[in-house]
Amino acid sequence: MYDELTEVDIKKMKEEIDYRIRVLRPKLIEEVQTARAFGDLSENFEYKCARQEKNRNDSRIRYLQKMVSTAKVISADSAGDAVGLFDKVAVFHEGLGKEMTLRVVTTLRCDAARGLISKESPVGRALLGRKVGDRVHVNAGGGTQYDMEIRSIEKGTDDESLEIQKF
Repeated sequence: MYDELTEVDIKKMKEEIDYRIRVLRPKLIEEVQTARAFGDLSENFEYKCARQEKNRNDSRIRYLQKMVSTAKVISADSAGDAVGLFDKVAVFHEGLGKEMTLRVVTTLRCDAARGLISKESPVGRALLGRKVGDRVHVNAGGGTQYDMEIRSIEKGTDDESLEIQKF
């Protein structure tokens, strides 16, 4: 489910892997070696920080490599009048009494604070495939439920402007 990615997602991950291996890893290894030369490792804060940063980079590389190797490539195409991947959707949140604009994206590129909603989220699942005028019921878990009305759909494309999530 979370391994459903677009060609652009995979391309961005491969670019990040390449950067982290070719540019960042040698720099971090050099920083570890420099900090190691400072002396007693049991009290060498610089060494601990450098190793931690190197390990974080290696962990990110492994994570991205696993995502690429297990990815199921999906298409961003959708029916002309229904909500699909990368579409901007204006919805009226009935519980809050306000309109908001959301964009349905892959899990790797979601950022709820910016209105980028994962297709895997309760809202994303409720919106996908629906049309203007439809009321959708969202069950957000923990007893939280609300309804939204789709006011408009602006078709989108899988462009490279949306960054993949960092950690």
